[in-house]
Amino acid sequence: MGNRLSKLYTRTGDDGTSGLSGGTRIPKNHERMNAMGTVDELNSVIGLMVCKLDDQELIDLFVGIQHDLFNIGGEISMPGHSFITESKITDLEAKIDYFNESVSPLKDFILPGGSEGASVCHMARSIARRAERDVVTLHQADPVSDTTRRYLNRLSDLLFVAARIINLRLGHGDVLWKKELA
Repeated sequence: MGNRLSKLYTRTGDDGTSGLSGGTRIPKNHERMNAMGTVDELNSVIGLMVCKLDDQELIDLFVGIQHDLFNIGGEISMPGHSFITESKITDLEAKIDYFNESVSPLKDFILPGGSEGASVCHMARSIARRAERDVVTLHQADPVSDTTRRYLNRLSDLLFVAARIINLRLGHGDVLWKKELA
């Protein structure tokens, strides 16, 4: 276990820099900090989503994903490290397939909504897409593991089908986009 923070403020970031795990300091607006911040934001909104759920299967799944996202934040904070294994991607794909069997095939675009939990899940999905873009931007300057980039891509897919599952299990239908209202 690493060092415990005994003091929440250090004043070391007052100059516009943040420290990485190895002690290196970089600007707070660096691609690495943007990627870490978006992954943290995603983890936070998944935490909010979990609070809105009354479905133990989904709660357990997403608390596990929160741990993975924390590890991804650590990985991004330690250039050259990789904590996400191929099996984590395989697990996400299995869950996507499992949940997709329960929902009707898509014939229309879906709008975020239906229930509060599904709406927050859609919010998480859109943040996951941004986290993926931020990690890809970082990867163009400084390599990020292939498994982490693929994990974030699959996670957004899982969040999409999970939003549909949340609505289905609560008795809500998908909120369909209607061309005539556009």
